[in-house]
Amino acid sequence: MTTQPTYVAGHFLLNGRTAVITAAAGAGIGGATARKFLEEGARIVIGDAHERRLGESAAALAEEFGADNVAALPCDVTDQEQVNALFAFAAQRHGGLDIVVNNAGLGGTADLVDMTDDQWSKVLDVTLNGTFRCTRAALRHFKDSDTGGIVINNASVIGWRAQRGQAHYAAAKAGVMALTRCAALEAADFGVRVNAVAPSLAMHPHLVKVTTPDILAELTEREAFGRYAEPWEIANVIVFLASGYSSYMTGETVSVSSQRA
Repeated sequence: MTTQPTYVAGHFLLNGRTAVITAAAGAGIGGATARKFLEEGARIVIGDAHERRLGESAAALAEEFGADNVAALPCDVTDQEQVNALFAFAAQRHGGLDIVVNNAGLGGTADLVDMTDDQWSKVLDVTLNGTFRCTRAALRHFKDSDTGGIVINNASVIGWRAQRGQAHYAAAKAGVMALTRCAALEAADFGVRVNAVAPSLAMHPHLVKVTTPDILAELTEREAFGRYAEPWEIANVIVFLASGYSSYMTGETVSVSSQRA
């Protein structure tokens, strides 16, 4: 039986906090997280490699939630200088930084026997190396500021489970999970928590572009509810990890999934 979710209103769980969210332009998990954070009372700085879409997203959010609460800076997470600039801009704009959501990732479908070095490297550089660059920048900021902080990475259930044509993406997401665990141990020394979410299937326009209808139908069939997740349902769990309700959690990857066991 397919159940339709009811949108959950904000409860100001992040009131007064400042957050950086990568790959936050558009209608995917990053965009949904940006909106959810604003509904929960946070100020946000969003980054994305797509400058036009980023500007449009920031303008729409600023009109709804106030220009003082929304800022944006183009950021390609494969470029360390742009990553550093995003974090410096966020800290300067709001006088500090509390939360970082590393959402940037890149997928695709190719059997391993046909996969090129470029296909492999591109997915790994955005999805795993990009998360590394942003996590490193976040931890350097939090350590120097001595105010604590929270990092949340976007992994995937495919980091645990095999799927044909997804060797590069699965390897990258498994790497994000391992990076999360190791970073959490180090970051605990200066009061910072590092966790991750692992969605199974959240529908958004980019996924439609890189996945065939047959694969989408197969993935949806695996879900117990017989439907994909709405991006805001993943964002709800990210809000939980960014809030005081998860104060004892670090190094964890939370599966956001209705897949059958």
